[in-house]
Amino acid sequence: MSDPTKVSDSGQTRERAPHIAYEPGVLRIVDQTKLPGELDVLSLTSAGEVASAIREMRVRGAPAIGIAGAYGLAIAALQSARKADSPDHFLGMLADAAQTLEAARPTAVNLAWAVHGLLNEAKRHVNDGVPPEAVAVQLQKEAKTLHADDIAACRRIGDAGAPLLPRGANVLTHCNTGDFATGGYGTALGVIRSAWRAGALRRVYVDETRPALQGARLTTYELDGDRIPYTLITDGMAGHFMRRGDIGAVIVGADRIAANGDTANKIGTYALAVLAREHDIPFYVAAPRSTFDPDAQTGDDIPIEERSAGEVRAVQGVPIAPADAPVANPAFDVTPARYITAFITDAGVLAPPFDAAIAALGKAGAAAPATAKT
Repeated sequence: MSDPTKVSDSGQTRERAPHIAYEPGVLRIVDQTKLPGELDVLSLTSAGEVASAIREMRVRGAPAIGIAGAYGLAIAALQSARKADSPDHFLGMLADAAQTLEAARPTAVNLAWAVHGLLNEAKRHVNDGVPPEAVAVQLQKEAKTLHADDIAACRRIGDAGAPLLPRGANVLTHCNTGDFATGGYGTALGVIRSAWRAGALRRVYVDETRPALQGARLTTYELDGDRIPYTLITDGMAGHFMRRGDIGAVIVGADRIAANGDTANKIGTYALAVLAREHDIPFYVAAPRSTFDPDAQTGDDIPIEERSAGEVRAVQGVPIAPADAPVANPAFDVTPARYITAFITDAGVLAPPFDAAIAALGKAGAAAPATAKT
């Protein structure tokens, strides 16, 4: 893999090398924990290795971990087909792999949606009498289709959202929602890219996004590659720039969206939404349909992942607090739907009332059940 954000001398973005690439039995990912200092490619050859990479945030971002999970199950299908002594044994091993993958990160619904989608396909084929070896081949194709579909969905999100941003405005974004967080192009960063290419954007303010610094390490890396002007700020500076009138819109991604529109996203998002409301700034959430969870009625139904204390006590391995300092480290928070101006999806823009708009999205077949009963 080459640098996934390389640009030409003319400033035009070249076709990006994939940060997720797959060939049967091997998933290759750019280790996002090493960026921007090192471009390290990992070769993962089991569902357990894929689950570990997801858990350790070597691959991260709701759509991206869904894609990685699908490829992880495809790898497990190949290995299980060789070991299984019956179709039921094959499905049992595949179900175990699915459980391992889904447990890697509980908040982002795309992971469960993708893994269960492939597991259900495997069950359907086996019930139709298809031998495990052929089912495994089919799951490779299904995972690649899911990956390609996500890239196309991100393009549609970008095109749908770009006209919403005030022309000539500065926008603020949080965490990383671009190539590295998706199959490619991005959700919130996809909207920013489309707006920039349309000549509608002046500058991007990028929250650093403590504690893992996805904004500082990854979003700036991608904006550098696109030569889109940006200013990196600490998370605590957002209110200052809003009060000065420097921010025309806030746009973020999402990890899970409840049926009423309550949205779980990277920790710090809720504070931005409250600040945006105080300063009368539109607050947009960009996400594919797979991020909507019809099984979560409100934000109270969304599990919030608690991560290790070490992420807060240190920055990139450098201690910044006492080794035994008590730490709380929720990876996500929930923004109530009332603070959200609109959702930007691959099916178009959803305006309030969100419960009705999201229900219509589901009835149209847009949002497959993320926790499909099997």
